[in-house]
Amino acid sequence: MTVREIAERLADGGNADELYAKARGERRRVFGDKVFLYGFVYFSIWCRNNCNFCYYRRDNEIGRYRKSKDEVMEAALGLAATGVNLVDLTMGEDPSYHADDFETAVSVTRELKSLGVPVMTSPGVIGEKVLDRFASAGADMFALYQETHNRELFSKLRAGQDYDKRMECKMKAREKGMLIEEGILAGAGESEEDIAESLMKMGEIGAAQIRVMSFVPQKGSPMEGLKTPDRSRELKTIALMRLLYPKALIPASLDVDGIAGLRSRIEAGANVVTSIIPPGSGLMGVAQSTMDVDEGGRTYREAVGVLAEMGLRAADRDEFKEYIGGLK
Repeated sequence: MTVREIAERLADGGNADELYAKARGERRRVFGDKVFLYGFVYFSIWCRNNCNFCYYRRDNEIGRYRKSKDEVMEAALGLAATGVNLVDLTMGEDPSYHADDFETAVSVTRELKSLGVPVMTSPGVIGEKVLDRFASAGADMFALYQETHNRELFSKLRAGQDYDKRMECKMKAREKGMLIEEGILAGAGESEEDIAESLMKMGEIGAAQIRVMSFVPQKGSPMEGLKTPDRSRELKTIALMRLLYPKALIPASLDVDGIAGLRSRIEAGANVVTSIIPPGSGLMGVAQSTMDVDEGGRTYREAVGVLAEMGLRAADRDEFKEYIGGLK
C-alpha cells in the first residue's frame, strides 16, 4: 500500500470489519493461535523531560517513586513466574539513572537474562556507552517511541527534545543487536497521512515491534483539556500494521482501556498483550496509571482467560525466544 492508500483506509468508515478480518487472517497465517504476553515493570516515574501529553512530565506536581534494585527484581521475578514471555523494564528519563550509567536497569537485565527471561528495556535517549552496557547485559529489545514522525507535531508533543537524536539512539540500539520497538499516538493531533507516513517509517527503520496507543488526556499536562479519540483509529492502525508487516510484534496494550479493551485489539490483528502489572506491587501504568492494576485485571491469568475465549493461547517462553531469535 502507498501512503495515500493507507490514509484512505484509515479515513474510510465502512470497511472496518473486513479490514480486521484480513488482519486476523494474516496473523493466523504467521503465528497460528499463539499470542505473546509481556510483564511491565515501570520502576521509576521521575523524568527529566516535559512531554506535553505525559502525566509523569518533569513539571507535573505529582507523587513519584523510584524502586530499588531489590524491589525491581522482586516484581520482575514475580511476573516471570506467572508465565509472561518477556519483562519490560520501563522508566522515565530519570536523572539519577543517567548519573550512574543506568546501573539498576543494567544489573536487573543481566540477572533476568541469566535466569532465561527475555528483557525489553525502555530507558529513553541514552548515549552509546550505556547502549553498550544494555547490549552486553543481553537486552533483547529496546523501546523508544517517536509518537509521531511529523516533525512539527513531534515538537509539540515532545517539547524541547531532538527528533533526530531520538531516532539515532534507537538505530544504534539495533546496530548493537537489540530488536527495536517504535510507537505512535493516535488522536494527538495527527492526520491520517501522518499515521500512514509513520507506518512506512516503521518498516524503513526495521522495527521488529510496532505499537499504536490512543491518546488519553493526563491530569496536570498541557493537553489535559483534549479528548481521547474514538478507538477505531487505533484499531484500524493495528490492522494496517498487520497487513503491512505480517511478521511484526504488534501490542494490544492494557494501558489504555484495561482488560476490557483487550479483545477488540486482538480482533484487529495484535499478537502481543502488554502492560501486565502485578497487583499490590505499587507499580503504575502509563496512559491509565492505575486502571485494573490492584483489582487484578491486568494479570497474566486474566489476559489468558480472554485469549482462551477467543480460541487463542498464550505462547510459552521457548516459543517466544525462538521467534525473536529468528528476527535478529
